[in-house]
Amino acid sequence: MDARFEWREEFNTGVESIDKEHQRLFKIINKLFRFREEEKDSQWTCQEGIKYFKGHAMKHFSDEEAYMASVGYEGLEEHQRIHRIFREQTLPALEQELEQTDYAPDAVEHFLGVCAGWLIGHTLTEDQAIAGKRTSSWKSLLPGEEVAEMKKVIIQLVFDMFHLESQVISDAYSGEKFGKGVYYRLSYKTKKSEQRQEIMLVFEEKLLINTVGKVMGLQTGKLDTMLIHAARYTARQFVGRIMEQFPSMQNYELKEETLLSYEQFQKVFEKETMQVSLLLNTGGAGYFAYCVIAPHLLEEGVGTAIENENASALAEVEEYLAKREKQEEQEEIEHRLKILVVDDSMTIRQGMKQLLEKDYEVALAESGVAAIRTITLNKPDLVLLDYEMPVVDGKQTLEMLRSEKSFASIPVIFLTGRDDPEVVRALLSLKPAGYLLKYLKPGEIKAKIDALLEKHKA
Repeated sequence: MDARFEWREEFNTGVESIDKEHQRLFKIINKLFRFREEEKDSQWTCQEGIKYFKGHAMKHFSDEEAYMASVGYEGLEEHQRIHRIFREQTLPALEQELEQTDYAPDAVEHFLGVCAGWLIGHTLTEDQAIAGKRTSSWKSLLPGEEVAEMKKVIIQLVFDMFHLESQVISDAYSGEKFGKGVYYRLSYKTKKSEQRQEIMLVFEEKLLINTVGKVMGLQTGKLDTMLIHAARYTARQFVGRIMEQFPSMQNYELKEETLLSYEQFQKVFEKETMQVSLLLNTGGAGYFAYCVIAPHLLEEGVGTAIENENASALAEVEEYLAKREKQEEQEEIEHRLKILVVDDSMTIRQGMKQLLEKDYEVALAESGVAAIRTITLNKPDLVLLDYEMPVVDGKQTLEMLRSEKSFASIPVIFLTGRDDPEVVRALLSLKPAGYLLKYLKPGEIKAKIDALLEKHKA
């Protein structure tokens, strides 16, 4: 699997020591993503990897704070506060969830998503501010006592409405992704002013299913139009109850609501200034975030705006779900295992493609040289390689693959039309992952490929 995120030029602060430490943290997170995908000794690997990440993160925080102090950075105190929240609040809460669930896939997903997202967001905002490349994202935060009061109100409200014990994981949530999410934006305006107050809510999909869906008695275990509508009205009541507790928010009326994709949510988050940005865990039910955008002038919105009329609202929610489903299908395609079929016969290549493309991403190459070029551009999970080809045959192609360190571990299955002992002995002496006779029934070929990939993945 490719790395989840790569170091990019815009991450550089211009401070060499800080940039090197950031790059090391990125590499550690990428390794954890790869281990998770490969499912290698999941719990032990995660424990060791997390310990390693945590150790480097703590050292980095210390070094970075020492550098800021040495150059007289005026945002030092706020930057230390953000580090402290991550160190004393976010990481311990994520570790606690991992231990309580025996490193369940959802808990590992939460850990990696929150840590990776936090690292990217922090590097692109707060750390850039150290070098004067941009201003801090947290200059408009509400006073500490107001944020503390809001946390209490939210935790109590979650318990009152859903009987769930919730815990604040971070009060400097930076828009990181945690599992499949529903992103919901509420815009409020006063009668006397053109300024608006906006609230953004992020719900992990399973949280809506485990709360609103459970109350409704829905058995599908997935989002549908009815559940989204019910979640909308529940969220509006939830936000309304919170706003009632704060005098500065009491004169606002709801003017618009919008369902966003994650990409749209990210753009809003990067553009706007936050007054409050909380990430909470409700135990096994799921995560959610509560973000208050600083009051600002009304601008054209993004996302799927929902009208008040029932018929329009229904159509708009259906449109949102259709877009979401299409995106999920595309993501599923992108994460399918890749198979490269190498054969000089167009009939064989096309036949294999038709047989496999429903479950795998299939690429085709007509020669050994073309195969090397294809693998260089898009590394496959398996190569089906014709043993007998003109010019560069299967044996030579396999030798070329194994001579390149980054390709050597790709499993190769030989395709051959001959089953005489001499040929079988010759190809087995090359120690491929297996061989397939071209005259086998399509179902048999598919079953053998499925079994090998399943074994290789395990």
